[in-house]
Amino acid sequence: MPNPVVHVLDYGAGNVRSLKNALHALGYNSVDVERVEDIENASILVFPGVGNFAQAMSFLTTHNYVDALKAYILANKRFMGICLGMQTLFEGSEECPGVPGLGIVPGLVAKFPSENLAVPHIGWNGVSAHQSSPIFAHLDASTDPTVYFVHSFRASPSTVNKSWVLTTTNYGAFEFISAIQHGNVVATQFHPEKSGAVGLQMLRGFLEGAAPITLANATSPTQLRKRVIAYAHYSNSLQSDSSFLGGADEIAFLNITSFREQPLDDSPMLAVLEASSARVFVPLTVGGGIRGYTDATKRRWSALDVAARYFRAGADKISIGSDAVDAAEAYYAGASQSVDINEKSSIEQISTVYGRQAVVVSVDPRRVYVDSVDAHTAAVELKHKCGPQGERFCWYQVMVKGGREGRAMDVACEALGAGEILLNCVDMDGQNDGYDLDLICLVKAAVTIPVVASSGAGRPSHFSTVFAYVRCCPSRS
Repeated sequence: MPNPVVHVLDYGAGNVRSLKNALHALGYNSVDVERVEDIENASILVFPGVGNFAQAMSFLTTHNYVDALKAYILANKRFMGICLGMQTLFEGSEECPGVPGLGIVPGLVAKFPSENLAVPHIGWNGVSAHQSSPIFAHLDASTDPTVYFVHSFRASPSTVNKSWVLTTTNYGAFEFISAIQHGNVVATQFHPEKSGAVGLQMLRGFLEGAAPITLANATSPTQLRKRVIAYAHYSNSLQSDSSFLGGADEIAFLNITSFREQPLDDSPMLAVLEASSARVFVPLTVGGGIRGYTDATKRRWSALDVAARYFRAGADKISIGSDAVDAAEAYYAGASQSVDINEKSSIEQISTVYGRQAVVVSVDPRRVYVDSVDAHTAAVELKHKCGPQGERFCWYQVMVKGGREGRAMDVACEALGAGEILLNCVDMDGQNDGYDLDLICLVKAAVTIPVVASSGAGRPSHFSTVFAYVRCCPSRS
């Protein structure tokens, strides 16, 4: 008997490979929607997506899918929207005023305020159930499922959409809709295909049309969980290893010699991504050499071209290093004024299409010790870990090209569209003596996006220390 077929509506942005791999792991075949008739004839339709609301709606309109998709959903056929695929079901989004959504669910999608929150909302959070659902059928009824989110915009529960609300989730003081359900129509703000075993079981329940069950935590508020990310440094001269790094909330592959290479020739890295995404259902980040370049045939490839290839191979996020430093310097110099996307920085190119949540800026600061805070405009007093000779004052210089060159600049890529900062203190790298808490606190106070601390962890207490310490920083969550 052939495997059941799921039609996937791919609007061209995001990691669709991981969804297809998850469907395959559950025993289903996937087929891309290529024409209106595919939507009309589908028995199960999944609409995943990340990125820009207007671009997604433009895709649906250009391909004449809007009416067919609305008719499919209103006919109560088996449908699942994921992330942006859920947001398009609402009337519109403040991300793109004047651009109508499908208008199936009442309400508008709004951005999380960044005054007291790190935005995007990235990481593992819980769900509070308000209905019974097939997606809970393969979960323990008493479980408190934790799933993966990555988004800046959210829909809020209200009296007009109450009948649609399946689950809600809390982020800071805000409660938002994390899943909706009406009959056979389900949509999630979280990514089940990236939520490990729990996410796969939710997908299984939807695909099977299982009998609905109720979770026990209907009124429980949820909380964003701290993340532990496994970073695998990789060199083209070394043997690749795509084995699962057990217990990690996310996995990142960083090519430490990529500044010497042409990114689209990095076949081993692409192979690692493709193999990993077939077996590992947590978020995958790839970094190293994500930049525009001209190949040996004089053909010009943009940073967006390079990123698109990695996304198709299974990446969920792209980490940009040296190129981000160059972009930030150009931004401060007033050079980032182009309206042609191919002439914009790599950060702007990728975030415009895939959303800022898909762009991680990796910075490698090292300490430059000085005698006092007056010795340099960016000098600070160290309050936690002094220098090897007891130095109490320093400023931080960002390193580029694998640590071979230094740049005198602050961390400043958020305005260009970065969604996350990967902060790797060169002085702490490989020391196993704890994180540079002073640096982490400085950066968190300067940006509104999430900050990932890297370099220095040598034992479990270092993780608990950094999580406890940053709560005291005068910054966002």
